[in-house]
Amino acid sequence: MSLNHPLSPADFLRQLRRLVLDEADSARQQLFQTWSRPLAERVADGNAIEGVQVVRVTPEGVVELACPCNMSRFREGDVLLLNRGNPFEEPRALCTLEVDDETRLLVSIRDSDVNWGRILHQQTGWALDQGYVDVSQYILDALNQVAETTIGQQRILPLLMGKVEPTIDYERYERAYERAERWGLNMAQCEAVANAYATNLTWLIQGPPGTGKTLALARLVQLLVEDGERVFVTALTHHAINNALEKIADLNRRGDAAPVAFCKIGRRARAEGLKGVKNYETFDQSPLVECSGGYAIGATPFATRTKRLSGVEFDAVIFDEASQITMPLAIMGMLVAKRYIFIGDHKQLPPVLTAKHREAWLRSSVFGALVGRRFDTMLNETYRMNAELTACPSQQHYYGKLRCATEAIARRRIVYQRPPTRFIDILDPETPKVFVDLRHRNTTTRSQEEATLICDLIAELLRCGVEPAEIGVIAPYRAQGRLIRNLMRSVIPDDNQRRAIVVDTVERMQGQEREVVLLSLTTSNPAFAARIADFFLQPERLNVAVTRARVKLIIVGSRHLLSTAPENWEYRALIEQLRDLISSCAYRSAPHVR
Repeated sequence: MSLNHPLSPADFLRQLRRLVLDEADSARQQLFQTWSRPLAERVADGNAIEGVQVVRVTPEGVVELACPCNMSRFREGDVLLLNRGNPFEEPRALCTLEVDDETRLLVSIRDSDVNWGRILHQQTGWALDQGYVDVSQYILDALNQVAETTIGQQRILPLLMGKVEPTIDYERYERAYERAERWGLNMAQCEAVANAYATNLTWLIQGPPGTGKTLALARLVQLLVEDGERVFVTALTHHAINNALEKIADLNRRGDAAPVAFCKIGRRARAEGLKGVKNYETFDQSPLVECSGGYAIGATPFATRTKRLSGVEFDAVIFDEASQITMPLAIMGMLVAKRYIFIGDHKQLPPVLTAKHREAWLRSSVFGALVGRRFDTMLNETYRMNAELTACPSQQHYYGKLRCATEAIARRRIVYQRPPTRFIDILDPETPKVFVDLRHRNTTTRSQEEATLICDLIAELLRCGVEPAEIGVIAPYRAQGRLIRNLMRSVIPDDNQRRAIVVDTVERMQGQEREVVLLSLTTSNPAFAARIADFFLQPERLNVAVTRARVKLIIVGSRHLLSTAPENWEYRALIEQLRDLISSCAYRSAPHVR
């Protein structure tokens, strides 16, 4: 975005309102088009599950379901609709998928007035379809508020429109920098924390993979709360919020600073992964209501518009994973505070939009709109990846500035308790990056060959002593992820081992890391890849996919995907980036698989 937006504030907000309405309309239209198709077609495309049986309903409103086969694209956290095969007709119940164990599902009910007596009377013959919750009115209300309030007119809109820049209190900067040094932060982390602490309005912290952005976030929270400030920690996903709060809990246990009073506000079902963090349904139920000093609250921006956090004001708001947050959603969170810290990386996943928007600034995240305006700090030392895994993303996305934090990290290799006896050349510790060419043709969103090899590789890694929780699998499509998970049941009979291995898309893997990551390219049909190039070959998606691994990355695909000379220059550039990535890997031809 330019430093001086050409639109008036009224036109700027009008465009943002149109963005929100267009997104809501597009989501509804896509869903209704899917619902209108026969159930058999919806099932075949992974958009529904048939033959669902209601097993039981707990007093807490959690429903256990069973189905004979699950090849859906659904994953935990999705909003689904339980119905009798026609999503437009009653009886039906909106629910959230909490646990997906293939043919056993747990869902929590979103409709408080569902007649469960009627549903239990017909335990069989149900279907699950994609559901939809329209939250556009919450966002539109926030946009109306920003136009009418002093904080919106004098701080938020001038910042987003490029008409104002922050100033730094250098006494606060020096104080924060000294504390950060004592905590052992590196130079870039010290600068980022000190600037964010000392700003009068905003600061951006760009955190490439493994550079410690969550640590910087938690240290910043410590400094602000120590000063008596009330801090709102938010993000697009509960997973990101939970991860940030767990880091604060970890620092509290270290005891090298005053402990932070903090909690999570939200549904209990969205508190997964929280160990040292208390979760409350509403702020009024939390002990922080009685707190006269500083504290931190973790919640989504939507919580500020509901009874969960309505009326609660903060001194500062910290947006994590801000590269995925649109400007309207950011405004919702910004309205409750006076200072705004954005932590993210515009070289990783952007916002997910379903409608077409011609203006680039509308498609941008709030982080992408603000970065590059001289109030941002890039963290440049990765503590995750070894030298071989760091080299390609550093050159492709970070101007060669990303480097390993220490020589020990740069030289790290995978360590096996027992040496491999199968796939020795693929699993060789001295080749951290491998491309396995299966040479299959014409696959689109599923590849049986890749799924089979990946499951066999996982079985061998487990035999070598690699912990299941240190193995991750990334697929571009939910259908491929489901296929791999289904095949794993026959290769890895141990339920605990299998559940510890994450198999998902890039969206769910951002922010995570594993010792070993297997990436299934899946597609080998160049024409299909060209049609969905903006998604399949999106540079930010590839960047996230290849930077989840610490010591070993195995890319499984087919060279036929690259056997194209596209005339479209944009597609040609995307293909060239994929070629560069694959050429940086050790090449392995198709092994014998069962």
